[in-house]
Amino acid sequence: MASSAFPVSRQRSRAALSLVLLPLLLLLTLIMAVGTGAVHIAPLQVVSILLAPLGIAPLQGYEEQQAAVLWAIRLPRVMLGMLVGAGLAVAGAAMQGLFRNPLADPGLLGISSGASLAAAMSVVLGFHAFGNYSLPVAAFTGSLLATMLIYMLSQDRGRVNATTMLLSGIAINALCGAGTGLMTFLATDEQLRSITFWSLGSLGGATWPTVLSAAPLILAGTLILPFMARALNALMLGESGASHLGVNVQTVKWSVVALVALSVGAGVAVAGTIGFVGLVVPHLLRLLTGPNHRTLLPASALLGAALLVLADLVSRTIAMPAEVPIGIITALLGAPFFLYLLRAGRKEVGA
Repeated sequence: MASSAFPVSRQRSRAALSLVLLPLLLLLTLIMAVGTGAVHIAPLQVVSILLAPLGIAPLQGYEEQQAAVLWAIRLPRVMLGMLVGAGLAVAGAAMQGLFRNPLADPGLLGISSGASLAAAMSVVLGFHAFGNYSLPVAAFTGSLLATMLIYMLSQDRGRVNATTMLLSGIAINALCGAGTGLMTFLATDEQLRSITFWSLGSLGGATWPTVLSAAPLILAGTLILPFMARALNALMLGESGASHLGVNVQTVKWSVVALVALSVGAGVAVAGTIGFVGLVVPHLLRLLTGPNHRTLLPASALLGAALLVLADLVSRTIAMPAEVPIGIITALLGAPFFLYLLRAGRKEVGA
């Protein structure tokens, strides 16, 4: 594993370097993403438009049309991608720490499917009890129920059984997929378009109200989970070891489950089912910086945000004027990586 492959001092250096470089990567990604499209906006023009509300003189001249496209279309889409990517990556890192298994991922374990099913049911059954927040609330409820079910099914005499966890996730994925299929069968043509949107994943519906409705829920998980890094580090020693270090294991378990469900549910409600971000990003960072959650969680948020913005950039430019669903792009990236993890894990067991 990464912890034994590199000296601790090198891991600390890489961790510190990653926390310096990743914000720069995210900033560069943002500038490139908002500037690319049918209306080209040069990087200096992007900076000038973003700084204009502060009264700073433009670094390069730009047209009003470019500013309008950036503020009304590109920026909300990129902001939503950053939010969803950060939420999924942090949720994946926290789940891997909680289950002590690098294969744990909200999409793989059926959490995203649970959120998607609840969102589809809210559309077909006309659930509007919470106004604009009805869809995020439904998706959060679905993801929370799926997470709780997986956690209870994977318990074996007080410990998490990784094999049972993965098999439970597969079963819940299949069950939720069947439920979503039933909702698709019952849906009207207009409802069918909305359900198809969730099943493939897309940031095409991003608007400022969408961003503002999802931001509090996603940020709650993304910002609070890093404060639980010490407890997740302690859980790497096992639940008994964590208890001896003064960690209230049960409180930590249910807090992580609730925050993961909150982030994933809100993300699915506004962007659909986007898989593998929560699997690939934490594992890649763990290989580079080590398993310390004090670094892993914030670094996952930054890299997850950058990765999803880049994936969205590819999805809307690779086949212009058509748009490839972003879930297809992340699956093409994540599925081979997942197979690599399975093969690496088999070699480790064989060794």
